[in-house]
Amino acid sequence: MLLDTRPIVIVTQEDNLAELHFTSAPDRNEPYDVGERVEVLCDHNQHGERVHDWLEGVVVQVDAKMLAVQFQENVYLTDGWMVPDHVLWYPKNSRSVRTMQTRRSKARSSSRTRVK
Repeated sequence: MLLDTRPIVIVTQEDNLAELHFTSAPDRNEPYDVGERVEVLCDHNQHGERVHDWLEGVVVQVDAKMLAVQFQENVYLTDGWMVPDHVLWYPKNSRSVRTMQTRRSKARSSSRTRVK
């Protein structure tokens, strides 16, 4: 009986990743950082009413295209469903997300929209 003396070649995921070629380095200049306080234009409860207004949240995850913001208050999807984990996802370039602004005066806060 002859023994098979050929070497065994095992291909791992790392071997496949080594074949990736990049044309440029990944962009590390992120517009938002995890832990940063932001304001998001979303549906939420305010003084017992459901409104569409700016709400303070914290960035909890940033990936290549999206960022996740978590809130202390209940937030709602556009079709009316409450989000159980209080986390909404937005594209990084969304106009509905902005860095935290200073507190607005009571006169300017009347721009909120009541949601029925």
